[in-house]
Amino acid sequence: MKAFQLKRPDQIKAHLDKYVIGQDEAKKTLSVAVYNHYKRILHRGDPERKANIDKSNILLLGPTGCGKTLLVKTIANMLGVPCYIGSATSLTASGYVGDDIESLLSGLLMNCGYDVERAQAGIVFIDEIDKIAKKDAGVSITRDVSGECVQQGLLKMIEGHRMGVQPAGGRKHPEQPLIYVDTTDILFICAGAFVGLDGIIARRTGRDQSRIGFGSGAPADGPANIFADVTPQDLRDFGLIPEFVGRLPVVSYVDPLDKDALKRILTEPKDSLVSQYTELLREDGVKLTFAPDALETAATLASETGTGARGLRSILEKAMRDVMFSAPKSAAKSGPLEIVVTREMILGTAKPVLRLSV
Repeated sequence: MKAFQLKRPDQIKAHLDKYVIGQDEAKKTLSVAVYNHYKRILHRGDPERKANIDKSNILLLGPTGCGKTLLVKTIANMLGVPCYIGSATSLTASGYVGDDIESLLSGLLMNCGYDVERAQAGIVFIDEIDKIAKKDAGVSITRDVSGECVQQGLLKMIEGHRMGVQPAGGRKHPEQPLIYVDTTDILFICAGAFVGLDGIIARRTGRDQSRIGFGSGAPADGPANIFADVTPQDLRDFGLIPEFVGRLPVVSYVDPLDKDALKRILTEPKDSLVSQYTELLREDGVKLTFAPDALETAATLASETGTGARGLRSILEKAMRDVMFSAPKSAAKSGPLEIVVTREMILGTAKPVLRLSV
């Protein structure tokens, strides 16, 4: 029996709700797909099972900074399975500068201490998968070594194949003995922003082009997120080869984060940014409080940058730099202190003021 803790779809989603704001569509899809994948492994060999169940890998669409990676990491931590987060941008065909596709399995092995059995029930998350789309539909006299060639190379791995992996990277250490990993039970989750895919969907569905985009409102004849209407043909038109699309049967999407969602992200999730800074300063003897208008301002600035939740961290890091620098020394000298983060501090127009804690 594999070493993982199987949870029902509702339990998986309830756990995700603690860490990720919104994204109900992606949460439900991932919860069901992950549950079915690991149930398929757990009950393999059951004499009452009357049909072989195929693996269903997942494709996640949506803009950067909206929780795709966090969703996957949270699920892996909950189930107790190893997870490797890789990027498709560094992958190239064998023999060219870059990483072989086997580097994804090398990373998974490293993350579980080279326990092959655990790795074979793990999760591989391949981000920026849209970057390996075919460059164009025409015939080229040069090989697309970081596009279609990589898609072709991933086919066997994603579907399920026994692959020889050099644990520390084959190109740098070719003398290493191979470790053989069967990818049949590894769940592959691919994700990307797929910039331009919305236009392909819009042309097919006949929607008003002026209303298309992550920040646009819902058309009268379609869902709020245009990615909800994506079809395999749209993905092929974008540049994914048919065989690759066929190996990612579960397709879902994340929604762009508006200002209200960004404000909630600051305080509501477990391990939120505000709680992280609060805990860091508490360990130095400083009580930290954020004024409501400071949170509102940070969410507004992050919304304007268009980088999602990642923008929040950049904004807070800049605003908190002086506090994090001076607070430990001040608290060591004078005892417990407190500070209120104001709107002006977020905007950079005021310096932090540390006061003795009452």
